[in-house]
Amino acid sequence: MHHHGGVFLLLAYAVAVLAGWTALDLFQRIRGREGRDQTPWLAAAAVAMGGGIWAMHFIAMLGFDPGAPVRYDPGLTVLSFLLAVAGTAGAFFTASRDRLGAGRIPIAGAAMGTAIALMHYVGMAAMRTAATVGWRPGLIAFSIAIAIGASITALWAARRETSIGWRAAAAALLGLAVVGMHYTGMAALDLRPVAEVMDDSGAPPLAIAVSVAAVTAVILFIALAASMADDRARLVSVLAAADVGYWELNLKDRTFTLSARARELVGLADEDPTGAIEHPVWMNDDHLAARAQALEKAIAGEADYDVEYPIGTTGRWVQSKGSLVRTRSGRPLKLAGVVSDITDRRRAFEDLETSERRQKLLINELNHRVKNTLATIQSIAMLTARRTESVPEFSSLFEARLMALSETHNLLTATGWEQAMLRDMLGREMRPYSPDQFALDGPDVLFAPPQALAMGMIIHELATNAAKHGALSRQGGRVSVRWTAPDAAGRVTLDWIETGGPRVPKPERTGFGSRLIATSLKGDLGGAAELDYAPAGFRARLTFRPAPLRVEAGAA
Repeated sequence: MHHHGGVFLLLAYAVAVLAGWTALDLFQRIRGREGRDQTPWLAAAAVAMGGGIWAMHFIAMLGFDPGAPVRYDPGLTVLSFLLAVAGTAGAFFTASRDRLGAGRIPIAGAAMGTAIALMHYVGMAAMRTAATVGWRPGLIAFSIAIAIGASITALWAARRETSIGWRAAAAALLGLAVVGMHYTGMAALDLRPVAEVMDDSGAPPLAIAVSVAAVTAVILFIALAASMADDRARLVSVLAAADVGYWELNLKDRTFTLSARARELVGLADEDPTGAIEHPVWMNDDHLAARAQALEKAIAGEADYDVEYPIGTTGRWVQSKGSLVRTRSGRPLKLAGVVSDITDRRRAFEDLETSERRQKLLINELNHRVKNTLATIQSIAMLTARRTESVPEFSSLFEARLMALSETHNLLTATGWEQAMLRDMLGREMRPYSPDQFALDGPDVLFAPPQALAMGMIIHELATNAAKHGALSRQGGRVSVRWTAPDAAGRVTLDWIETGGPRVPKPERTGFGSRLIATSLKGDLGGAAELDYAPAGFRARLTFRPAPLRVEAGAA
């Protein structure tokens, strides 16, 4: 008469469930991997599943009492283990090949179930006791069917995207099926005691128990190490792909631990100290207060740690983010997080802010300039209309003055409405005339936009009068324009000298041109004009204060 120990039954079931859970977890990690990257996980899943079932089998066998001493043949015992692992490995390999079609799961399950059944019966054959062994074929067939059904269920569950709850249920059912297969196989055993002294050869139950415990421990360590290695590898790959480093702050001794990439980002060599928590060596004093406040809130668990700051004088900015890690009891253990280079993002935001400020400035400046330009055009139209006697004359003069205003606008547009040079303005106005009819002599003088508009109108009036009444109205006439550099007070003197032309009589009353010259010089240019209608030719001396000359970057 033989019986089974209840404690061993429960222990065998626990090992079977653990083996199923571990194998399902490891098999899930095959997803997203190709070729050789799958091999380690297939091997780990096979060892976990096959070895776990083998461990369950012998734990249950240790609880089997045939009524006589028991020994086990070492060779057959090892063979039973290899059969379980090899069968499971082949089944997992087949189930992971999508190209084999939908029939791969039943085929792989049948092969795996057969291997498990072989493992069971080879393990039973390894048993040595003082009894003859007989078998009940019906129960043997039923146990093999249970093994195949359990294997197909395991492989089907392993192929699914499983939640933790689903995986736990699948592992529990799988463990129940495997244990059921084992005890069905044991029920197929028919032992009859014999009056013989049993050979003492073979391994004692204690040795087998130690071996089983060792295999089970290996399974646990394989699962734990593989899972931790995979999680770490994925974390490292994600961090590497994101080009970030990681850090930890031990709250017990208040010390930093930085990864190699984190040290590189904050400008530390491998041998450089990190400094105290209150003042890391890579931080500027200006940002310490904000960082200290964020750090204390994170340590107190009030908020996650998230700060941005520059690295020394390198011009590089980093962002450090982290959260509080607690023990199972809720006690704060450490702060852990990542650090990343945000220099490009920071500069992009700064450029955007600068662009927005410039846009607002340009819009305001445009509004101002449009109003001024419209006011100037209105003034030109009114004064021109007062001094003309016909529409054609008004149209001609008004159009010429608008074109002069347009030429000055073109000059300012070419420089982004920042400046205009006196020589350029004179050259554009004198361009219609022969080069031997005018001469320009003077240093560079710079005008700001409002001054340039005013000076453009002044030059146009002088050139127009010279063309209509003065030196430019006659062959051989000549206009010489000379000007000085700004004096100590910033004033420039310009002399407009006409020679070779008819005598220009002094007007009896002040005309539009004279009034425009005087008004423009006095308003925007802060100067004055002296007009001389000499018999030898018209002369004008203009004094004004231009914008300070801007020195180009890199000039000596």
